[in-house]
Amino acid sequence: MDIKVVAKNRKASFEYFLLQHFEAGIALQGSEIKSIRAGQVSLQEAYVQVNEKEAWLIDAHIAPYDPASFANHEPRRPRRLLLHKKEIREMWNAVRQKGVTIIPTQMYLKEGRAKLDIAIAKGKKLYDKRESIAKKDMERDLARAGRIKD
Repeated sequence: MDIKVVAKNRKASFEYFLLQHFEAGIALQGSEIKSIRAGQVSLQEAYVQVNEKEAWLIDAHIAPYDPASFANHEPRRPRRLLLHKKEIREMWNAVRQKGVTIIPTQMYLKEGRAKLDIAIAKGKKLYDKRESIAKKDMERDLARAGRIKD
């Protein structure tokens, strides 16, 4: 399986506890897939909105594809996510709890098709974020100490 990561939401694991991951296809226009292949995607402010039957990717920025001229797409339009009914139902039930949301963690190309890794997430409190920073610093220090001894 050939997977090429196009965009990552690097702040996702810092801002949220990622509880469960799903792989979703995306309904795209022709100029959008060309921009994705060129790596012109941002998932920073993006989130997933779920109702009882559909899931939508909201506020993901896919840059306009210059050679497409007049047939271009709108960069921040809502895009439908392609998921199984069972997965949508599971997400719908999770989102109805307080403090739970669905966020995209990364977009990648798998066998020529654009896929989105989305996660059910619960927001972290400030002290949880401090804990994450301390843990990351400790791991970095241990790695440095290991390199110095060698």
